[in-house]
Amino acid sequence: MSSSSQSQNIDVTLSLSLPPRNDSLNPQERGIKLIKLLLSCANHASSGNLHHADTCLRHISELASVTGDSMQRLAARFAAALAARLVKRWPGLYKALNNGGLVGFDMDRAKSIFARAFPCLDFAYVVINRTLVQALLGEPMIHVVDLGCGDPKLWVPFIRAMADGPNGPPHLKITTVGITNEAQERLEGRILKEARISKMEIEFNHVNVKLRDLTLDMLKVKQGEVLALTSILSLHVLLAEDDSVDARFGLSKTSECKQMTEFLEMVRSARPKLVLLFEQESDHNSTRLMDRFVEGLHFYSALFDLIDATFGASSCSNRATLEEMLGREIENIVAREGLEREERHERFAKWGVRFTRSGFRPVQLWYDTMDEARKVVEGYEPRGFNVTSEKGSLMICWHDRPIYAMSTWGLF
Repeated sequence: MSSSSQSQNIDVTLSLSLPPRNDSLNPQERGIKLIKLLLSCANHASSGNLHHADTCLRHISELASVTGDSMQRLAARFAAALAARLVKRWPGLYKALNNGGLVGFDMDRAKSIFARAFPCLDFAYVVINRTLVQALLGEPMIHVVDLGCGDPKLWVPFIRAMADGPNGPPHLKITTVGITNEAQERLEGRILKEARISKMEIEFNHVNVKLRDLTLDMLKVKQGEVLALTSILSLHVLLAEDDSVDARFGLSKTSECKQMTEFLEMVRSARPKLVLLFEQESDHNSTRLMDRFVEGLHFYSALFDLIDATFGASSCSNRATLEEMLGREIENIVAREGLEREERHERFAKWGVRFTRSGFRPVQLWYDTMDEARKVVEGYEPRGFNVTSEKGSLMICWHDRPIYAMSTWGLF
């Protein structure tokens, strides 16, 4: 750092949200410097060198800002996550600093902004609906289990398509898991209205528990029902393990994920026709902090670039809310360990290993699904989204970077 920059060091107590001080670096040079500082800070944090990590954070705070360009905003979020990891070494201090939480943050609003601004969920809904209709049309008794979504936009088109089946409307049961009672009421109201129009008999089963507490009895699967399960950005929380973490060096040792294995075995025992999985296409489940930190930088830099392209350079409340949601994910990936670290995203290839070991096989998506998904994605602004296929999965990409993957699984 130059002597002029050193003379302008800001106090460590200042917020990362303050705009950066003037420097001689252009945006590209500043971005490169921020990445180097972040990686250095993560390395010091993982090795327990608090003094050097603190020095890196002070330098980052001079260049990063949650109101700057996408790289500055991304760096501010990752720096805050690293700071949280360091402070967690003193549980009393960490709890005191975070006792009140963020007042006024609305997670439901953030998810709604994400759903409206980007085609990712619409992409998932189209593929899920097309696949379910192709597999279930004509069945007299259908039971679909929605693991944590609860969006009428997913189920209303499905009901309309099934109502026009060759044998007339089937008896349909929808089981929702892990959504709030308010979301369940909204879903039921919308679907019952559609059921009356379609003259379809629909039964609801709401299971208000976390996925880790779900049992087969709660699903109330009856003989004669053809079963299918959908999971949209939900299943990765079951990868959380009670890791043994070295308090000084942040090293952890994780055995095979018993919780996920038992869950998939439970699902297999119910003999589903299909399991549909939509997850982040990134690997944030390494026991090594540096591995998931580097992977996180790649993944979230694509999302922050996408946010810039969507909302423009000027700051706005929607962008801030969305990035606060992503910032919470980043903090969970970087600062948490053990059962607290639930944002353990894995790539499709690793999910494939887990499902195959549990007795599932990949189901090839129907040929016209990709064309329909592309039409949905290409209808969004800004331009830059595309859909690719890889070994039985469909992936939505931002330019050349896969960001979410859709896959379908059946029994051997």
